[in-house]
Amino acid sequence: MSTKHYFPSTAANTLVPRALRALVRANPHLELDYTDRVVSNAYHDNSLVSIIGGGGSGHEPAWGGFVGDGLLSAAVCGDIFASPSTKQVMKAIRLTPSSQGVILFITNYTGDRLHFGLAMEKAKAEGLVSNIAILAATDDVSIPKSKSSRLGRRGLPGHILTMKILGAASKQHYSFEKCLEIGQAVNDHTVTIGSSLDHCHVPGRQHQSIPQDVCVIGAGIHNEPGQQLISPVPSVEDLITRCIRLLCDSSDPERGFTTFGDGHSIVLVINNYGGLSQLELGALSDEVFAQLESNWNVLPVKALIGTFETSLNAPGFSITLCNLSNAAKQSKCDVDTLLQLLETSTTAVSWPNTTRPAHHEKRQSSSDLGSTSMETPGEGSIQIDPALLQRMIRQACEHIIAAEPKLTEWDMVMGDGDCGEAVKGLCESVLPLLDHEACQTGSVLDFLRQLSGCIDDMGGTLGAIFGILISAFQASLADVAKTWDSSADNASLYATALDQAVTSLLKHTSARQGDRTVMDVLIPFNARFIESGDFASAVELAKEKACETRYMEAKVGRATYVGQFHQVPDPGAWALFEILAGLAEVLSSSS
Repeated sequence: MSTKHYFPSTAANTLVPRALRALVRANPHLELDYTDRVVSNAYHDNSLVSIIGGGGSGHEPAWGGFVGDGLLSAAVCGDIFASPSTKQVMKAIRLTPSSQGVILFITNYTGDRLHFGLAMEKAKAEGLVSNIAILAATDDVSIPKSKSSRLGRRGLPGHILTMKILGAASKQHYSFEKCLEIGQAVNDHTVTIGSSLDHCHVPGRQHQSIPQDVCVIGAGIHNEPGQQLISPVPSVEDLITRCIRLLCDSSDPERGFTTFGDGHSIVLVINNYGGLSQLELGALSDEVFAQLESNWNVLPVKALIGTFETSLNAPGFSITLCNLSNAAKQSKCDVDTLLQLLETSTTAVSWPNTTRPAHHEKRQSSSDLGSTSMETPGEGSIQIDPALLQRMIRQACEHIIAAEPKLTEWDMVMGDGDCGEAVKGLCESVLPLLDHEACQTGSVLDFLRQLSGCIDDMGGTLGAIFGILISAFQASLADVAKTWDSSADNASLYATALDQAVTSLLKHTSARQGDRTVMDVLIPFNARFIESGDFASAVELAKEKACETRYMEAKVGRATYVGQFHQVPDPGAWALFEILAGLAEVLSSSS
């Protein structure tokens, strides 16, 4: 890491004002109060909640680069690694007045808390604002709970997610109270860990190096000593494993600041501390993606990789995870709302205005052609009465829709309350198909293809289980039908195909009978059906097994995080029973 600089040490104090002056010259929508080093939005709207951020300089592009519509109203910039003064903060409050109120957004450091806190009290005493509050970012996980209970955790680069969502909420005319509630919730479920190979070099100050064979885990953004010094420098794989464990291991009594469950919507930020090449940062990011998926089953719904908050030229990086599902629940809004706020465009020059691409029809490739066609040549034809197929599917869907309230109630006790709505949504997407093409031919395979398309949109763990099962059942049924004697019992045909599908499913999940999941119904139902060929008898057993889940302790999935024992059935297991019961009712009435 180089300690050479273009500016001599005697000019170190001029760096901050000159950099700010260049920032506003290059971006006419920004204004600079040169004396107090406040960058503000020239088009600030007084009818919106004012979001003022700030802290020491040396973290560029934070904070000045994040001023603009939909993000910060103003940024207060102290000296390098030094909190801005109370006078500076007061200037920012005066430059960006608001009829709704002012939120002072800071990272949790003592100097910032004191100076912004004093400014808040002065603003109230002078009657400058109707509402004002401090929201301190506290996303660092390196410091254990036992050592941070009084002062709280440090603020690290994960704060950019809270800041962006907060600014977008203000832009969309959210109230002062709602902005504060959402911002606090996002912060509460954001966790960050930093790592560095050396300290940064502050111009004009003596440089103290970290030994060549040492890597820091728990590196802050002000050259603070790290929480863990590892020697020799570990492999990238080992380093990322250690870092992610600190973020994701909810069983760690000293950490576990938020939880990560199946189906949760997670945002990932990988931030350059200033001294890494984009190439190396990209390679590190690839390892993070790989380990999140393989070791923790975390697939981020959005990822930001770049330079957001630096420590001058420190050769290091930070990893941030934000659980939008938990934040949405805490703030009483939905995940899509938070994601939309995060992705709303802004005029802040240092925010990457990247949104998920709009849907456009793609030109069909050769691999797409025929993907939704009717039965393909070589498949056995599996036909049943179209009216019977339609009644069976409709009855199964109506069973689920009627059961949704109790499924939701049970899942709110043991999970996050989305199971009932998810399976109801699936059924509501299937029902319109019945009135059109799905059942008109009586082709079971054709219907299964269309059902798979609906399940693909379901999401969540149960959606994945259903998706694998139906896809495997479709493939097995088509394969078995090729050599099936058309005069043989159809029940045996379906039982054989289902047995093969369940075998395939078990390769993809560790859940087994006794774990309080949907498998507590599926596995015994399948065993009874393949043994007896009696669908009604297998459904009776399915109900019995669904009821038994009320006395089981969860061993996999989100319900394992629930400390107390509640005697309610597993909602996924009961949902499968309701589907089977609906099918059985129609079959019994038609026989």
